[in-house]
Amino acid sequence: MRKGDLATAKQLFDDAILTLQGIYGKDLSARKARGYFSEEAKKNFLGEPYERVMVYWYRGIMYWMDGEPDNARACFKSAQLMDSDAENKEYAADYASLDYLDGYASVKLNGDGSDAWQRAQKLSKIGQLPPYDKNANTLVFFEFGNGPTKFSTGDYGEELRFRMGVSQIQGAWLRVGNKKIRIGPYDDLNFQATTRGGRVMDHVLANKAVFKGSTDAFGTGALISGGALAATQRGGAQEVGIGLLAAGLVSKIVSSATTPAADTRAWDNLPQYLSFAAVELDPGTYDAAVDFTDAAGNLVVTKTFRFTVPAPNGHDAVLFVSDKSS
Repeated sequence: MRKGDLATAKQLFDDAILTLQGIYGKDLSARKARGYFSEEAKKNFLGEPYERVMVYWYRGIMYWMDGEPDNARACFKSAQLMDSDAENKEYAADYASLDYLDGYASVKLNGDGSDAWQRAQKLSKIGQLPPYDKNANTLVFFEFGNGPTKFSTGDYGEELRFRMGVSQIQGAWLRVGNKKIRIGPYDDLNFQATTRGGRVMDHVLANKAVFKGSTDAFGTGALISGGALAATQRGGAQEVGIGLLAAGLVSKIVSSATTPAADTRAWDNLPQYLSFAAVELDPGTYDAAVDFTDAAGNLVVTKTFRFTVPAPNGHDAVLFVSDKSS
């Protein structure tokens, strides 16, 4: 998408969506990896919730580019499911942009997006989001900054943790025609990676570490006790010692076969911030620019592009601009 190769991007995202659609199905590799004796990194890579969300976010943009806001809305709704706990209902999706775009697509389809807009307002970390403008015919999706990465901690590398992306770029200005519009972030992937329903996460996969630690400790203790009894006792006590030795060896084997290491594979070129703007322009061809800025408002990089706004009754001009766009 950053290169403008949308045909390839669509194919790759559709392949990823086919994989994600099996997330609750009979994925044998995932089921095996949930056991104690299979490495997390052996299963098909499905990513963390924030990574799965982004698959649908990008694909939704491309559907809207093709004049299919209904399919775009379906993608934004699917993204909300990826971020929520549909099984246990412990937390709901909390991306402001997903609710906002869900409602905007409804408005474009002559529906009522007010409920989605109100949800987006409650979730927004940046204050008031702009009301929907049904007459806006130029929709611009933005991404900027550097997203989170993963690493592991713990005695066995079992604790999956996130390293926050550090981003010089904190916002932007969109310049098109005689308009200049300030762009602030709607969502922060650093926040999304490290929380569930707004609650800060610690780490995951500790259950495997507990199992490995307990079996390893039991094995060590059994080997020491069994060895002492077998060497110093006779009769029944010696048999108990030999039994402990055997149990200790089995426990050590079980412990060594347990693979609690967290899966630190990651989608490593995601942005930190997501944003959006809608503008009403007269039909015609425009030269536009996006000035990405730091926290103090200083210019960091400018991206320029040309696009055409179709005649009335045509589908919207939909643009994707990244600070990493070529």
